[in-house]
Amino acid sequence: MRWITARFDIDLSTPKVMGIVNVTPDSFSDGGRHASTSAALAHAERLLSEGAHILDVGGESTRPGSPAVPLDEELRRVLPVVREVVKLGVPVSVDTYKPEVMRAVLDLGADIVNDIWALQQPGALEVVAAHPRAGVCLMHMHRDPQTMQAAPMEGDILDEVRAFLLARAEALTSLGADPARIALDPGVGFGKTVAQNFSLLARQDVFLSTGFAFLTGWSRKSSIGAVTGHQQPLDRVAGSVAAALLAVERGAHVVRVHDVLATVDAIKVWDAMRASA
Repeated sequence: MRWITARFDIDLSTPKVMGIVNVTPDSFSDGGRHASTSAALAHAERLLSEGAHILDVGGESTRPGSPAVPLDEELRRVLPVVREVVKLGVPVSVDTYKPEVMRAVLDLGADIVNDIWALQQPGALEVVAAHPRAGVCLMHMHRDPQTMQAAPMEGDILDEVRAFLLARAEALTSLGADPARIALDPGVGFGKTVAQNFSLLARQDVFLSTGFAFLTGWSRKSSIGAVTGHQQPLDRVAGSVAAALLAVERGAHVVRVHDVLATVDAIKVWDAMRASA
């Protein structure tokens, strides 16, 4: 399998690690340590040296309860970083749901749109569909970042999440986009309970059976804290690496992480075991 993106065809026969570059002052996980352009670029280069295959740049926090960021502010944060990271020789993803940001970063050479709203915002579907090759990650989210954990989903969520993602993929392919441009993300932590999040991992095969590329992100999330007892995101590294490795073992093509080196090392150990079996 391959993931077609603007400048790269990403070979998914081996798992890929997507390193997170938050250009936000209020990220739940890294407290705005990379909010300036220079700090974000230095962090991106460090993630690449640690083995990241893809960089994911984001200018708006989507932690539960986070306020929306005005368009002009998101552009101010993201564009200078994207302008430079596209020169680093790896696929660049931009985490945004605003069609104006999508258009701007694709014009700068970004490869992937990573959208928590799965292209539901007015105009977003058309921006991505009109691009000849841009990759896209369609994520499931219940409600919105401000309210998603106030009233999370109920019951067994697998069929609902799968149906939603397939519907959004169909909306894009119906406009002429190649299915190979699309990755699906079940949205761990976005309006789900702890038990529901772990059901997404335990039964990940229901998403892999769709035939689309599959991306997932467990890194430092509150469900990791719930089962380990660690309240601070920076204390959740071991649990996050374990979740990422379990996802890879169950067939995930891309894992989105903060802790690239630890995740890459864990996958190397797993791969060595498989090669010796």
